[in-house]
Parts: sequence; C-alpha cells; structure tokens
Amino acid sequence: MIEMLVVISIIAILVALLLPAVQQAREAARRTQCKNNLAQLTIGLHNYQASFRCLPPGVVNESGPVQNIEEGYHMSWIAQTLPVMDQGPMFQQIDFNQGAYGANNSSVRTTQIPTFMCPSDYGQQNGGIIISNYAGVAGGENVPVDTDNNGLFFLNSSVSCMQIRDGASNTIMVGERRSDDTPGTDLGWMSGTSATLRNTGVRINDSAQRTWNNAGRAAGYETGVDETQPGDSPEPDYATGGFSSRHVGGSQVALADGSVRFLSENIGLKVYQNLGNRDDGQIVDEF
Repeated sequence: MIEMLVVISIIAILVALLLPAVQQAREAARRTQCKNNLAQLTIGLHNYQASFRCLPPGVVNESGPVQNIEEGYHMSWIAQTLPVMDQGPMFQQIDFNQGAYGANNSSVRTTQIPTFMCPSDYGQQNGGIIISNYAGVAGGENVPVDTDNNGLFFLNSSVSCMQIRDGASNTIMVGERRSDDTPGTDLGWMSGTSATLRNTGVRINDSAQRTWNNAGRAAGYETGVDETQPGDSPEPDYATGGFSSRHVGGSQVALADGSVRFLSENIGLKVYQNLGNRDDGQIVDEF
C-alpha cells in the first residue's frame, strides 16, 4: 500500500509539472495560428490595393464622426475585403443598397469567418452577431473615426501606398482586439465602428480597463489614475479604443509591409502612437 501511494504521488507530481507545459504548447500553437490569420489579412489587403490602387475604406458612411450605435450605413473594410479573402460567395450575398444593419444582410452578418477569429479568444459572439478579433488602424490618436484620421482605415478613406510616407515597415495596418474589449456594444465584423477600427492612442490591453467621466476625460484604473495616457478621450459612443489580446504580455499586429510583429504592452506610448500614424515624419525607434 505504501509503495502504491508513493507511485501515485510521483505520478501526480509529474502530471502537475506536465500540464503547464501542455498549456504553453497549446497557446504557442494558437498564437501561431493568430499570426497566420494576420498575415492572410495583409495579403488580402495588398491584393485589394493592387486591384483598386488604394486600401478599402475603413467605414463607408454619409457623415462623421462615426458613432458606435446601430444607425447609419457603416459598411466596414472587412466587408469590402471579402472577395480577396476567398470569400466571394459571401460577398455576393451582401446587399450594398442596405447598410451593415439591413435586414437583407442579417444572415451574412451572423456568419463566422475563421480567418477573422483569434483561436485564443473564447467569446466571439455577441447575441448572435459574429465578432472579428482583428481591427484596422484608424490613427495614432485617441479620437473618433472621421474623415481626417491619420491611420490607414477611417471614414470614407482611400489610402494608397504612396500616402504611407512614414514607410510600410513603420506603420501598423491591422491589430488584435479582444471580444470583450469594446466601448459600448460590439456591432460585429460588418460594422465599421469600434468593432473593426481601433487606434494606437490607447496603450495595448488598456481599453477594457478605462472608465469615463462626464467631461469625456479618461479617469484611469479603478485603483488609480493612469498618467501615461493622453488626457482627452472621446465619449463611449464615439470612442474606438485600442488594441488588446488574450496572448500574455501584449498583442500581435500586422505592419503595412506584410510582416507580423508581437508588440509588448509596455511599448513606449510615443513610439506606439507613431506606428499608428502613416505620415507624422517621426523616426520610429526599435520596437
């Protein structure tokens, strides 16, 4: 009996040592799949640019700034990219005479596209609406989505490669966002709101922890004020928020040159903001 207990104890210790390694191996595989998804997205966007001489508009709407509410046309850049992402049949089913929230588009809007899903994120639905874990960069400032943002995807945009004057290797194109990290209600991958557009004016993994006061100024964490964030922030209905992920320590992003990098959540805010701005003329340090 004593020998059996010793053997069982040894097995239990070995299992306890093995389980974390198994979990780490699984997460490494999920992170690699996520990286591949971002690479596929950038290839699709470059194919779009080669066909139309510009990137797709971040969001199509009559006027701005864009609100995070289910009103307006709000067709997202993801919807425009479907044909070059091997999703031609789904693209053909979209009724572009209606907006992203039109009744004729409800079946497409609730269809899951594996390429837009990070395997590490477990909450990719919101009341039947399918969420994308990847968002385009509207700019390097924490401001609403409008026609004058300085990123690659914004209101009625048509950014060409020639307009990325800071260099494609110094400009973020697409990044990760957690399914529970949305100012207001997440409206799904077809909506060109904070659901598919983010900015680098908010630190990585900070969006879900931000609160807002009546003046629209970020109030900081529940445990204290975060002095490293920019002072002024838009109200939740207009906020896009920043990037985030389930990967420990940061988030993966795809640069405009097609490369995929993992950015630490401790990256310098000024460098991070420069990476979201396509034409600020600033030299980006190593990141």
